[in-house]
Amino acid sequence: MKGNKYMIKLKNVSKFYYSKGVIASGFTKINLEFKMGEFIAITGESGSGKSTLLNVISGLDTYEEGEMYVNSEETSHYLEKDWEDYRRKYIGNIYQNFNLINSYTVYQNIELVLILNGSSRKEAKPKVLELISKVGLTKFKRAKVSKLSGGQKQRVAIARALAKDVPIIIADEPTGNLDKRSADSIIKLLSELSKDKLVIIVTHNYEQIVAYATRKITMHDGKVLEDKKLKEVEYKRPEENNYKNINLFNKLRLGIINTFNIIPKFILLLIVYLFIIVSLMSEYSYFKKQEHENAKSGYNNIFIDTSEERIILKKKDKSNITNDDIDKISNLENINYVVKNDAIIDSTCFLNTTDDSYSIDGAPRNISMLSGKIDIGRLPENENEIVIEGDRNDYYLAKDYKKLMGKSYNLSADGSYNDPSAINNIKIVGIKYSRNDDKFSPYSQYKIYLSNNLINGLQRNISKTSSNITMNFLDHNIKLGRYDSEYKITSNKSVPKGSAFIAEYNKYDCPNENCINKPITLKVENLYYQDTINLSVAKYYNNKNITSVLELPNYSNDDYDGTIIYMSPSDYNKLYKDDSYQASIYVKDVKKLNTTIKKIDELGYETLSMKDVLIQSDITVVIRILRIIITIILVITLFFITYFVIKLILKSRNIYYTTVRMLGAPKKVARQLLIIELFNITNISCLVFGIILYLNKTKLINYELLSTINTYLELNDYIILYLILILLSFLISEKYAAKIFKKSVMNSYREEV
Repeated sequence: MKGNKYMIKLKNVSKFYYSKGVIASGFTKINLEFKMGEFIAITGESGSGKSTLLNVISGLDTYEEGEMYVNSEETSHYLEKDWEDYRRKYIGNIYQNFNLINSYTVYQNIELVLILNGSSRKEAKPKVLELISKVGLTKFKRAKVSKLSGGQKQRVAIARALAKDVPIIIADEPTGNLDKRSADSIIKLLSELSKDKLVIIVTHNYEQIVAYATRKITMHDGKVLEDKKLKEVEYKRPEENNYKNINLFNKLRLGIINTFNIIPKFILLLIVYLFIIVSLMSEYSYFKKQEHENAKSGYNNIFIDTSEERIILKKKDKSNITNDDIDKISNLENINYVVKNDAIIDSTCFLNTTDDSYSIDGAPRNISMLSGKIDIGRLPENENEIVIEGDRNDYYLAKDYKKLMGKSYNLSADGSYNDPSAINNIKIVGIKYSRNDDKFSPYSQYKIYLSNNLINGLQRNISKTSSNITMNFLDHNIKLGRYDSEYKITSNKSVPKGSAFIAEYNKYDCPNENCINKPITLKVENLYYQDTINLSVAKYYNNKNITSVLELPNYSNDDYDGTIIYMSPSDYNKLYKDDSYQASIYVKDVKKLNTTIKKIDELGYETLSMKDVLIQSDITVVIRILRIIITIILVITLFFITYFVIKLILKSRNIYYTTVRMLGAPKKVARQLLIIELFNITNISCLVFGIILYLNKTKLINYELLSTINTYLELNDYIILYLILILLSFLISEKYAAKIFKKSVMNSYREEV
């Protein structure tokens, strides 16, 4: 203490109050010294400045003039942090109005001081119980303070002040609410404490403490009227309270206690936060729904079936997709069905009657993809039987269906009449009318459901249209096409395997006008495979012998084409395979699409989600931008609305946070306790709303808004909204804390009492 024996010294200290332009004096030009070991009684009539003096000495209030010294150190330069340290290190207060936390028990009120100063629950317990016993409240230790009498509350306040174990005890009318016997015991206890501490008491009942007081100070009209020494005291060096900072666990514990200790407050805050959640989620899900609906109307120039349930799959080594692959994928969760011959999905197939009376084009589908009942006819029973799906108002399907179903058709992938590679003798045995919400290809009016064998045949037909064939004949490489080409190839069952029949006039290009046994090499290439077929010329044909050399039904001389090279069906099929190198998977639940894709990728396949390749319209982009803008506006609006409401709800809590600061907690800790309390409410409200969403999902409750949220919001959306809620809670708590902590402790307290 630098050789000085005073603990606190006031030199010409004055305190003024400013209210609506009027200046009032709390006290003026006070000069006092306070030493360790003193038991000082301050008396005077009401309004003389006694309590104001205690508040300044306690560091709860500021002073405007003069200098206050603590251990010879000037305090006029102190910041709020310095006063916080001072109160924690030196001051234990016993307030006239108790300043207890009514929603806490007796035990919790006393424990709070120790917890705020860094004690653990285990360390605090024996000391708390000892102090409760000392003030005679053992049987009330679990009682809430709000249920106690005034005298009992005063004892709790005294026990709480003693719990800090600090050098200075400052008491404002500590016996005002006690009976004489209790008052005498408390005064005696404070007197005993003064042997090692500085005890300052403001009292109107000086006679009650005269036997113990070492000094009497009388105040009048804000000035010291008398400063009378009654007893000599032995000087003691003060032992500072070596406090620690409250740990995270105790902050969380206090935050949880504060969340539930006032049930009406908790319910009101929960309702406010549920309102925020519903507002954010309803707005967010509405725009997600609009975005989703517009996204479904996106298009792609390559893929015809743009269903959002579709995932395209291929092997990483580009090899053939086998039935084992299909079984492995089909066993995954959320798989509705798998289409092995994927190419048919994005193709159009053509049905032409042999008499050219009907021509139908449509989107080919595997019969396993057919759902619902057949409206006319029946399901296929034979391999060559098919079902047509189309609009109920279509003339063919509604009025002319009997003729339609009575015809025989050729099935092909390019629609050419009398295509030699077309699949013949196709029968329509069933018609299904589409629902209004069914999606159809923009390029096809109908869906045509085919058996597996027909799909395979059509797959070969599709492979033919997407493959390049190069023929090497007589050391010349010639690119083949089906039309406008020097040569064409097709199959005929009259041709033996490994052989080729060519037009007779081609022999003139061969040495010695003989092409028999000359090699022909065909090389096929497409996106997925390449292969080579070696043939040799076995026969010639011309327009006179063609029907005897080749089996050609309905042949006429007008059909003769000498550019065609005929080969066996087995060799032809080697060129145009029905193998599947790409498959399509259709999921049951689009919300689980990303999870399903991840599981498929883990099996070693490459995937492409249809929703990722759609070209979106401008309106989809506009909706996405609007969603972001409106969400920001909504968050800002909700911030101000909820801040105003929460401020009203938490107004009763201002006393709590002010009391915590009076007990020595730094502003930072009080702010953190507020943040934790609001964070707890945020998490609880999210949990409650999550349960409500689950009940809606399981159909225990049925509400359209909840169904929309369940349908269109994904995990990442919930995470984004949760982070927005956390941000809102943080901003609200910060703004609220800035309001109640912006002034000195006593100024904040006066505004709330």
